[in-house]
Amino acid sequence: MAHFYLKAFMLSILMAMAACSSTEPEQYTVAQQTVEDFSQVPALGNVEYHTSQLADELFSRIRPDRDFRFAVVSFVPVGSLKHASDHQHSMMLLGHQLSEGLVTEASRRGFITQDYKVTNDILITNNSEYVMSRDVNRLAPLQNVDFYIAGTITEQQEGAIVNARIIHVESKDVVASATKFFPAELFWERESVTTRGGMLYRTDS
Repeated sequence: MAHFYLKAFMLSILMAMAACSSTEPEQYTVAQQTVEDFSQVPALGNVEYHTSQLADELFSRIRPDRDFRFAVVSFVPVGSLKHASDHQHSMMLLGHQLSEGLVTEASRRGFITQDYKVTNDILITNNSEYVMSRDVNRLAPLQNVDFYIAGTITEQQEGAIVNARIIHVESKDVVASATKFFPAELFWERESVTTRGGMLYRTDS
C-alpha cells in the first residue's frame, strides 16, 4: 500500500512539473512579444509617441468637460523658466513641440483647448497667408481659460526629463501632473549624444 501511495505522489509531482513546463514558454513568449513590439517603435522623430505617453499619465484622472477650456504653453528649462533662444542644441525645440503635441493629445481625449496665438484676422504676405502669430499686438486677450497646461524640461546626460502639470487658472492649484523621460536618441540617430554645460556633444558610435 505504501508503494502505491509513493507512486501516486511521484505521479502528481511529475504532472505538476509538466504543467509548469508547458506554461512557462507561453509566458516567456508574451513577455518577449512585448519587448519586440516596443523595439519596433523607431526612436528618431518619434517625439509624438513619448508625448502621447506623457498625456496618458497627465489626463488619466481627469474627465473631459465641454465647459472647461485649456491653454497649453511652451515647456521651459527648469533652471531659467524661460525659453533660451541662444541655446544651441535641438532639445530646446522640445519645449515648443510639447506644447503643440499636447494640444493634439488633449483634443484626442475630448478636451477643448484655446489657441491664444490665433490673430483676429487672416494675415497675407507675398508668399503665404496665416492666422497664427507671436506678435502680441496682433493677438486678442486670452478669454475664458480655466486651466493652463505647462511644464519644465530638465536636461540629463542621456536626454531630458519632462514634468507636465495642469494648473487651475484662478487658484493656481495643480490638479494633475506627469513625468516622462525623453531620450536623446529622439533627436540624433546612430550617434552617441551627451550634454555638458548646457551644450550638446555628438560622436559617431
